[in-house]
Amino acid sequence: MADTVLFEFLHTEMVAELWAHDPDPDPGPGVSAGLRGEEAGATKGQKMSLSVLEGMGFRVGQALGERLPRETLAFREELDVLKFLCKDLWVAVFQKQMDSLRTNHQGTYVLQDNSFPLLLPMASGLQYLEEAPKFLAFTCGLLRGALYTLGIESVVTASVAALPVCKFQVVIPKS
Repeated sequence: MADTVLFEFLHTEMVAELWAHDPDPDPGPGVSAGLRGEEAGATKGQKMSLSVLEGMGFRVGQALGERLPRETLAFREELDVLKFLCKDLWVAVFQKQMDSLRTNHQGTYVLQDNSFPLLLPMASGLQYLEEAPKFLAFTCGLLRGALYTLGIESVVTASVAALPVCKFQVVIPKS
């Protein structure tokens, strides 16, 4: 219980600190609740902040990807690795399993969490929906880092349509 609170507080402070250095904290009109920093109204400072948060998450994901699967057998398929992320990794970080994993069997996976812990504090109203992307960058990096350590290159994006539901899309390019 205490670990969860400390992690959530640390994450909130990382986001607040990175956004405090951005001269234009308002993303402006036209910025949706998607994670990508290429939206029309995103400033250079916001893109940098998202990149820093994702980089932090990537490094943490690499460390967890090295440490957690020691007890498990070697993964045979991509789907096995994604199941590991949804169950074991998610439990280690958020003390709950991911609610849903879907795939098109062509390298695209959608992981859905219906009560994402980092979005729960702001789930009380729609006015916070446009603030959600900055709270998802770290987790996108975390997933990408864990996948990288387990031998899978990927692109991870996140989207929020209604708080606190969050969808992470993992695209694994075919080699």
